[in-house]
Amino acid sequence: MSVIADLRTLDSIQRHTVAATFLGWTLDAFDYFLLVMVMPAVADSFHVPIPDVAFALLLTLAFRPLGALVFGRLADRYGRRRILMIDVALYSVLGLACAFAPSLTVLLVLRSLFGIAMGGEWGIGASLAMESIPAHSRGIVSGILQSGYPCGYLLCAIAYGLLFNSIGWRGMFALGIIPALLVLYLRRSVPESPVFEQRKRAGVRRGVMETMRGRWKLLAYMIMTMAVFNAFSHGSQDVYPTFLKLQMHFDTHLTSLLTIILNLGALAGGLAFGQWSEKIGRRRAMAIACVLALPAIPLWSYGGSVLLLAIGAFWIQVAVQGAWGVVPGYLNELSPDDVRGTLPGFAYQLGNLLVSWTAYAMTSIAHAHGGNYAIVQSVWIGVVALLLAVLTWFGPEARGVRFGVTPDTGDANMRSSPTSA
Repeated sequence: MSVIADLRTLDSIQRHTVAATFLGWTLDAFDYFLLVMVMPAVADSFHVPIPDVAFALLLTLAFRPLGALVFGRLADRYGRRRILMIDVALYSVLGLACAFAPSLTVLLVLRSLFGIAMGGEWGIGASLAMESIPAHSRGIVSGILQSGYPCGYLLCAIAYGLLFNSIGWRGMFALGIIPALLVLYLRRSVPESPVFEQRKRAGVRRGVMETMRGRWKLLAYMIMTMAVFNAFSHGSQDVYPTFLKLQMHFDTHLTSLLTIILNLGALAGGLAFGQWSEKIGRRRAMAIACVLALPAIPLWSYGGSVLLLAIGAFWIQVAVQGAWGVVPGYLNELSPDDVRGTLPGFAYQLGNLLVSWTAYAMTSIAHAHGGNYAIVQSVWIGVVALLLAVLTWFGPEARGVRFGVTPDTGDANMRSSPTSA
């Protein structure tokens, strides 16, 4: 109920902006997880081992920083809304093109290009939303935005369960064109970021080097933390359907059901911890969520029944996406106005680059140990959760920092410094 109350404080334009950016990340994740769901089928079709197909996930993640940098800089120069529309259209077309890949090599190239487009969406969408809402709403909106990622995975799992046996992996990729419809909504209902427009009218524009002066340690922290965050999420999600199919020997429908339950936990976690971070602080909310993942590991990987596996899947994603639900607001508050279209997404995607080998490494290690995905994902998440809890607990925080230019203080964001633990 408090979530609904918080959202009611937003006006109609702000709600449209939040909805559009949520849908952007949802549909982006939908296109990404299409490959996660169909890796075994693609491997069979091209007569290659699964780790060769998982290499496509590595390439997608590895090219995302380039997209974050290119599209982010364009968004800082020309506006969030216009560049976001171009980006969404591009990743939709590339997602569709994967359905027609004649070979694994072509599919790898297309997923690399898709990674560039996907890399631009998160940072631009998050900055557009965070700059369009009141400061007190950032926590809950952060949770909503990040919940788009598991929501996309959830929709993908539903589509897989309902359609895969009928349309195959190529038909699944053809669904990747659906996000293009979002461009129409953005064009009709979402205005430009008021912070961007305000700074444009005031003639306030700094270069990257000037803006980042004295902030390089902050950038390094953001990149390192995002690397561990991405190891947390991709390590708990990207090989999970493969674990269910190959190690547990579940059929398509049961694999889909457990993946749906996993993502329902992720949605609950993102919303709950995003809102909670407004009360206890960003750092504490993220660290507590990380620690909460540890007791879920035995059920998640070794539950002796479908019910116990389902409880573990739900629980662990409450923790994983609970921590992630704070991230959009957290990174945007740490970022100066002049580079907010670039910096959060670039730090996020550079972190992704550093751990882009996650799915490839996990599948390779599992295959080297007789297909034992359970032990690989258990050890991985245990180590990563502890490391991320330490990083976030002792990191900086700028909860409630003012965005934009005000007549009294000039460049408000530049004058506000993060508070440390």
